[in-house]
Amino acid sequence: MTGSSSNARDRILTAANKLFYAEGIRAVSLDTIAAKAGITKKTVYYHFKSKDDLIEAYLISRDQPNLDLFRSWFDAAEGTLPDKVQAIFQNIAASARHPKWKGCGFLRTAAELANLPGHPAMKVGAAHKKKFEDWMAEEFRAANPEMAPDPANDLARHVVLLLDGTFSTILVHRDAAYAEAAGEAARVLVAGAVGRAS
Repeated sequence: MTGSSSNARDRILTAANKLFYAEGIRAVSLDTIAAKAGITKKTVYYHFKSKDDLIEAYLISRDQPNLDLFRSWFDAAEGTLPDKVQAIFQNIAASARHPKWKGCGFLRTAAELANLPGHPAMKVGAAHKKKFEDWMAEEFRAANPEMAPDPANDLARHVVLLLDGTFSTILVHRDAAYAEAAGEAARVLVAGAVGRAS
């Protein structure tokens, strides 16, 4: 791929990220994305054979940056393991108070594609959520090496349920305090399961 071709693809993905996240995948046309990227619709089709391919690429482009953000919040937090897990929710609360915050792009996309379970973007979203869950389980086992895999996996799944419930509830009520409440619940849950190991 040439430099200019790579640059065009990056511009398409940047435009798709902004528009899909702000307005939803169904509301945004390829014409709108092309205009935002400053290219022709033909160029969009040169890089992505369909809108579905672009939706998949949109979520792939958000995957690692989002996971890295969660890790940075976790790593930067002071205190014990339960405090670090709670910090993820506290940072979500802070993010949700920004006027441009629209929730979890993976969950919002999944909601729009609910009648298409085989859509490639659904698989990307499921893999993203599983990566977060696996990472949490690793942190729980690292903090308490005596913890068996199943309890660590179950605890990680409980945290994921709190996390995704947080994203959904904030969108319904438009109240970031729900993230803080979920963070307290996660802290108590983790403290009870692995003690106050850091």
